[in-house]
Amino acid sequence: MERKIRVLVAKPGLDGHDRGALVVAQALRDEGMEVVYTGLRQTPAQIVSAAIQEDVDCIGLSCLSGAHNELFPEVARLLQEQGADDILIVGGGVIPQEDIPFLKSQGISEIFTPGTPTSVTADYIRANVKRKAMSFVQPPKKMAHIGIAVRSLEAALPFYTQQLGLSLLGTEEVASEQVKIAFLAVGESRFELLEPLSDESPIAKFIDKRGEGIHHIALDVDDIHARLERLSANGVPLIHETPKEGAHGAQIAFLHPKAAGGVLFELCQYPAEKVGGNSE
Repeated sequence: MERKIRVLVAKPGLDGHDRGALVVAQALRDEGMEVVYTGLRQTPAQIVSAAIQEDVDCIGLSCLSGAHNELFPEVARLLQEQGADDILIVGGGVIPQEDIPFLKSQGISEIFTPGTPTSVTADYIRANVKRKAMSFVQPPKKMAHIGIAVRSLEAALPFYTQQLGLSLLGTEEVASEQVKIAFLAVGESRFELLEPLSDESPIAKFIDKRGEGIHHIALDVDDIHARLERLSANGVPLIHETPKEGAHGAQIAFLHPKAAGGVLFELCQYPAEKVGGNSE
């Protein structure tokens, strides 16, 4: 799920004609981009404010009034002032060829003169935007549990309960994963011992390949759907593009271990009544 390129199409100054800008906006939408059009007679400050609020990758400026040498550089200056100069700026309209070198020197990446095919504009934007990595507003709340693969819960549990003194919270079978789980409290977190119920269980295959031991680390998160979307947009390889149900009704999803140097991470979102509880 790659993040779509977002473009703000803007008409700075007193120019009252926007037919060309609307044609470009629709053409960019047809090219698969998300387009925000701010309307006529926008000040550079309004354009920059909208671009930052809308989290766009590119600003497309259109000017027919002849004020491009003042308005376009002011947009670039305000973006830099706001720390948003990673936003690509392109321009178009009635702009003399002799003005283009000046505009480029002021931070306008490219100028598209009348008659330029809209596909050329779209291709240029695709090739030159600085794709934004989508960050998380909040980090994971805590480590939910460490999953440990074992051949037999009966054989493994005495070490954890008798030698380590951990409390057994319960057991549960998760049919979708063909696994039986024992939950052990470790402060606010958990150990989860995972016993395969068939040779086709992912845990059985893990044990056959690597032997018993740590299988994965689970993180307690909010809004697992948004996190998976953002991870995918950032190029993080996923085992699960969408969540599935785990133990105790939790929504879970695994990241591919190659994303973290061989460590298998699980994201868990618990039902509200079981916040801080257990999951497969």
